[in-house]
Amino acid sequence: MFGEKKNFGFGCMRLPQKDGVPDVGTFSRMVDRFMEAGFNYFDTAHGYHRGKSETALRESLTSRYPRDSYILVDKLSDNYFSSEEEIRPFFESQLKALGVDYLDLYLMHAQDERNYAKYKECRAYETALELKKEGAIRHFGISFHDRAEVLDRILTEYPEIEAVQIQFNYLDYDSPSVQSRLCYETCRKHGKPVIVMEPVKGGSLARVPDDVAAIISPLGISPAELAIRYAASFEGVFMVLSGMSDLSMVEENVSFMSDFRPLGDEEKAVVEKAREAFSARRSIPCTGCRYCTERCPAGIPIPEIFSCLNTKDEFGTWNANFYYEQFTASGPKASDCLECGACEDGCPQHLGIRALLKRAAETFEKEQ
Repeated sequence: MFGEKKNFGFGCMRLPQKDGVPDVGTFSRMVDRFMEAGFNYFDTAHGYHRGKSETALRESLTSRYPRDSYILVDKLSDNYFSSEEEIRPFFESQLKALGVDYLDLYLMHAQDERNYAKYKECRAYETALELKKEGAIRHFGISFHDRAEVLDRILTEYPEIEAVQIQFNYLDYDSPSVQSRLCYETCRKHGKPVIVMEPVKGGSLARVPDDVAAIISPLGISPAELAIRYAASFEGVFMVLSGMSDLSMVEENVSFMSDFRPLGDEEKAVVEKAREAFSARRSIPCTGCRYCTERCPAGIPIPEIFSCLNTKDEFGTWNANFYYEQFTASGPKASDCLECGACEDGCPQHLGIRALLKRAAETFEKEQ
């Protein structure tokens, strides 16, 4: 499976809706076009569409196509089990919802430092590996949202992991919070195939601001194509997922992924210019030099918090809050600032860090 040609996958988190549930008719047409174009990888999780993503796949895919014609991926999410004994029944309920008797790939979902401890305590990894031995799972992996050092620890402790799904796009490549590059390099260090999620950052790199669109337009391709092909151009990337909500998105994506071409030099230069344009729009011009954290007596992860705040200011997306929670879950938060000013004394950008930390606390901690 992982030795096959690089491919393009259908993420089933943003399916077309009708009366508050997935529109099976429209989704079936999307599945047909996707399969017709030669693609067959479908990724879901029980929490997507409140459990309806799995049943939509049963109605639109698994009941309509032979089992060996598609690759089906599901996940074990931590809010659906509280003990080792609950994992197998939950897994079996997923198979039933999907209408299949095995999964091609099962991922430990959204691994981070906090929930990894729960998965270990409940022997979730061991249970998944047992299911693999029994044939109910063909391959075993993780999806990941945390720092590269945490990923390195997980891959060291569980070398049986066969693939890693990470958030990876050109805007998050050097992000102090998402750490796309560092996580990618960690996967490469351990020899794990990479599955990319959020290549267009939840749509933010498909619906770009006018100044960024002007940079991309001379290429004659869409911003979405640039972002998806950017992610797919990296060595070791096995799969790039895109959450598609209508048939036009399927048509556009398969048009440039059917005959995939890695980015050329001109396109790479445009990515750099687009990245610079996005950077210029950030409200906090933090360079991530970490001089502030070296001086902070409270140990606050200031660059990571500012990265989250920039993302929140610019895009207003959910994962700004998600990553803030990851980076402050087991350590100091923005509200733990002692207001001593030591951080500001060492900031080359002369940022008003104390005031910005107050704004971060108001933005993120009141929403938790």
